[in-house]
Amino acid sequence: MTDAPPTTGLHHVTNICTDMDETRAFYEDVLGWHTVKRTQNYDDPGTKHYYFSPTPAGEPGTNVTYFEYPNSRGQPGPGASHHFAIGVEDEDTLREWREHLLDHDVRVSNVKDRTYFKSIYFNDPDGLVFEIATRGPGFTADEDDPGATEIDPFEEGYEEDA
Repeated sequence: MTDAPPTTGLHHVTNICTDMDETRAFYEDVLGWHTVKRTQNYDDPGTKHYYFSPTPAGEPGTNVTYFEYPNSRGQPGPGASHHFAIGVEDEDTLREWREHLLDHDVRVSNVKDRTYFKSIYFNDPDGLVFEIATRGPGFTADEDDPGATEIDPFEEGYEEDA
């Protein structure tokens, strides 16, 4: 480890959307999250900045925020996020989420076995990739000291679909 000062983990993640009303509806109606703050981007006054959380108070570490930039279009690549994941306790809950998303006309993947967790993937209205992942079995599933060895999941023959 380094001598870096301590952190408490992720505080929030901020993304960009083209239509805040559509994004808000997705978070509230599909994901069941709360809109915990509606403000402006402090660095770009006049640009909407909304905060969404699975908790009514939006405690740090639970928030996903969005800036609204209509008529913009990003592209995947260096400097951009590939996806972000929200967690669920177990595979039963993950499967409930899959059915819930399908019931809301959201295209969603089959359950994937990622060795350290199981997950599903889907997109928000602007195409941002979401993942819902289970808590376990965790990173000690194939090594006692997580991160000590580089693991090749294909060489190990890990399954993809659950």
